[in-house]
Amino acid sequence: MTGMCHVGLVNPSSAIFLYSILCNSLLNTVKTAEFDPLRIRIGGSLQDQVVYKVGDWVKKCPHFKKREGGLFGFSHGCLPMNRWDELNNLFNQTGAVVTFGLNALYGRSKSKEDDSLWVGDWDPQNARDLMNYTVSRGYKIDSYELGNELCGSGVSARLDAVQYGKDLIALKELVKELYPNITTRPKVLGPAGFYDEKWFNDFLQATGPGVVDGLTHHIYNLGAGVDSTLINKVQDPYFLDQIAQTYKDISNTIRSFGPWTGAWIGEAGGAYNSGGKDVSHTFANGFCALLWHRLMGKIVLRTTHDSSPYLRIYSHCSKTKSGISLLLINMSNSTTFTVSVVDDLNFYPEERKSVDAYNQQQREEYHLTPKDGNIQSDVLLLNGTPLVLTESRDIPAMNPELVDASKPITIAPDSIVFATLNGFNAPACA
Repeated sequence: MTGMCHVGLVNPSSAIFLYSILCNSLLNTVKTAEFDPLRIRIGGSLQDQVVYKVGDWVKKCPHFKKREGGLFGFSHGCLPMNRWDELNNLFNQTGAVVTFGLNALYGRSKSKEDDSLWVGDWDPQNARDLMNYTVSRGYKIDSYELGNELCGSGVSARLDAVQYGKDLIALKELVKELYPNITTRPKVLGPAGFYDEKWFNDFLQATGPGVVDGLTHHIYNLGAGVDSTLINKVQDPYFLDQIAQTYKDISNTIRSFGPWTGAWIGEAGGAYNSGGKDVSHTFANGFCALLWHRLMGKIVLRTTHDSSPYLRIYSHCSKTKSGISLLLINMSNSTTFTVSVVDDLNFYPEERKSVDAYNQQQREEYHLTPKDGNIQSDVLLLNGTPLVLTESRDIPAMNPELVDASKPITIAPDSIVFATLNGFNAPACA
């Protein structure tokens, strides 16, 4: 590709890339529900410049081209229906849950007073034609999202909050019309951008209840991927903690102005523009995500510790077994932590018996460390063994160490530990 390699549903190169996934045996990993459900969001920076080659209104179907003065430096592009068919073939094979981002600038024009502001009503005709085609082919869409990063001050363009609310109401009515069965009706999401308190508040007041099924916002708290200090930021717990205020603020917005909806992180990458080449461009996170999906259930448990901020601990009910699973992250490059797990209900006799019973079992531990101690390595070690694909391109065995459950968990510097505590009776997991 010539640019924007991190986006581009309809750029020929990225479309070829998406299609080539079909030939990769790793697809079987997805098909066998390793990542169940796998959500794919179709959209991003260029989605508000995409037309869909369907219906009577769109006559030409150009590829994206670099263009000075265009949004994000690109011209308009087009999604032909043969490519949409191929993509849905991929989605059907994987069982992916699809969120599709619609062009929210279709039918609008730039304000004469403000070059970044787009005005006028959204024209839903092209979206209607795409939805009609999608329904006629039996393609499953979990949710439609209107626009990308057009809220607040915007990124390359922006919309007024009340106007966007009006447009989302129109999208909701369109979805209800074309998907009359409420049990299979796609959700409506928005605004898919960075949180701005006043804009989000005004938007939710404009839509009213029953319109926004998911309040989507984007998180790139590490800044630009080209930032030379990125490697330091990802290891600084004090810097990482700053984003917590955004989560609190958006929760307050929902509580005050949209209790009928919920917060979704629609897009996040730590550092924007696909992360940092020497920080984010690794293969390690895939194996971490795989262990998360295998071990961590949906119920989150309150967890506290009285140690350093460089130690992060998260606990969930186990996904497939009785007990709980922990994720422990040691962000220090020099300190080893030892953690003893205590049920804070253990002052009750029955809970004390549960802890005693757990201590008589074996704990399953997965210790993840970087090869050669280099945290920028693309190779991750699981209990000392490199995690690499097999010759047949399959996921390698990822077996735990069995440890006496009465002993504390040891977390080495620059390491991640998953631990499953079988038989640990947390009341929330009953």
